[in-house]
Amino acid sequence: MAKKPRIRVLALALFRQGDYIFVGENVNPDTGQVFYRPIGGGVEFGERAKDALAREIMEETGAQVHDLRYLCTLENVFEYLGNPGHEICLLFDGAFVNESHNALDTVLQGIDDGEVLFDAVWKPIRFFQQTDSPLYPDGLLDYLLTQKVNFD
Repeated sequence: MAKKPRIRVLALALFRQGDYIFVGENVNPDTGQVFYRPIGGGVEFGERAKDALAREIMEETGAQVHDLRYLCTLENVFEYLGNPGHEICLLFDGAFVNESHNALDTVLQGIDDGEVLFDAVWKPIRFFQQTDSPLYPDGLLDYLLTQKVNFD
């Protein structure tokens, strides 16, 4: 019996420096296309979104974060590995406790159960305007370009 599709709630870190954002670099196994998404993960029942965000980043990268502040919510409807997906993504600004992670050449590996899931890197916003590599969730690039987001 197939699992009933469900909506996932994610907490994602929209960490910024100047015109750079910190994102996980992933590859879609269906197409081989590289795509990017802010780091974070699923919110568990009874867990606050910002607590889930801090937990997920610590579990996957070993990095601690602080000063998490809610920014916006984006909805993402997609297909991945031949299955439909639907996510409600709560985005938060914040910072790394270890300030060395703010170096633009930082690479943090996202690891789960010993498997490398992604490399997280700083990318300039203009990269996503000049490439075919998508930035997820849907609407994030438009949010960054149209909202009066402070890139200081």
